[in-house]
Amino acid sequence: MSRRLSRGLQELGALAMLVAFIAAPALAAANPQEEAGTTTGWIYRWINFSIFAALIVWGFTNKGTRGYFRNRRKGISDAIAESARAREEAVRQERAAEQKMASLDREVADLRSRAKQESTAEAERIRALAREEAKRIEQSAQMEIRAAERAAQMQLKAIAARMAVERAEDLLRNRVNAQTESTLFRGFVSALEGSAN
Repeated sequence: MSRRLSRGLQELGALAMLVAFIAAPALAAANPQEEAGTTTGWIYRWINFSIFAALIVWGFTNKGTRGYFRNRRKGISDAIAESARAREEAVRQERAAEQKMASLDREVADLRSRAKQESTAEAERIRALAREEAKRIEQSAQMEIRAAERAAQMQLKAIAARMAVERAEDLLRNRVNAQTESTLFRGFVSALEGSAN
């Protein structure tokens, strides 16, 4: 295609040179205004016009020129169609952006609402865990208190038993004399004799 175009341009240049050569005597006239009204001036005008018109007709009827203009027209129509598609895409993207902007406030409100719900739920979960931990600590403390009470009661019973034994020993020492001992011994021996039989 570029060969055709360059060939057509060469032919067009050669034709332009020929026209310039033919029109040179008319252009070289010493006083163009005097000759403009003469018959020769009119003839040269018509010849120039005919050459110019022939060049234009030849340019539009030449296959290379027609192909160039056809391709140029197709390129322009393709560019127009592409720009129309690009415009439609831009309009679509603009609408999508506007919709996103319109829904952005709603999304932010939804996010805030969800965050508030989640923080409330998390706070409640932490409170529940704290209550459970407090119950476990209280139960553990109650069990330790009961164990300490039992240990204290056992110690108190042991002390009371020891004190009772000590008191009984003191009482026995004070009340038991030789005569009581011999009576107790005799009773013990008789109980042994009775059990042996």
